[in-house]
Amino acid sequence: MSSLPVSGTAPRPRQRRKEARPAELTAAALRLFVDKGFAATRLEDVARLAGVSKGALYLYFENKEALFEAVVREGILPTLEEGEAMIAAHQGCRAELLRALVMGWWELVGATPYGGIPKLIIAEAHNFPGVVHFYHEQVINRGRRLLTRVLQEGMDSGEFRPMPLGTAVDLVLAPVLMLTVWRHSIHGVLGEMPQHEPGLYLQTHLDLLLQGLLRQPGSTA
Repeated sequence: MSSLPVSGTAPRPRQRRKEARPAELTAAALRLFVDKGFAATRLEDVARLAGVSKGALYLYFENKEALFEAVVREGILPTLEEGEAMIAAHQGCRAELLRALVMGWWELVGATPYGGIPKLIIAEAHNFPGVVHFYHEQVINRGRRLLTRVLQEGMDSGEFRPMPLGTAVDLVLAPVLMLTVWRHSIHGVLGEMPQHEPGLYLQTHLDLLLQGLLRQPGSTA
């Protein structure tokens, strides 16, 4: 039996709401940015993957840089906002808060396609300085301020021992960044390595980090 409508006409394509299109475009852009890089991603490819014309894409985003910024604002900035809210509401030890922030970032960003953005920034920094400046101000600097506040509050309360704040922030971030870059580069060729199972890796990093941060009983330093 034929599955065609009785009238014999083909079914009309499903019409999408206009307000849904920006999200479809940023989802397509994220996929291509992570898979191909910023330079190799063409707007016509983004439009094709999202199922719209290139002209329709320009109704929402004037260029590729604006599209990239929208991807970051949509997928990464909400996680930073959540972290800032956690810090403002937290009452208790800063070690637990630091652990929750690192693990939460991994769950919401690092373990998702958005985790491919740091690799893109590192790989293409010299060719697209405008993109890098945007990411540095909106993500890196904001994330550093977030961690600086946690560490400073821990030192002020006596929970953490005194140490150079900028260096301490870098040492919180560096292993997490390495894991993120690994998953979107070497992992794609070799597959997951046992020593880089994310949960175990991050818990080990945090255990070692907090052993160095926490003031030992009776210590004056």
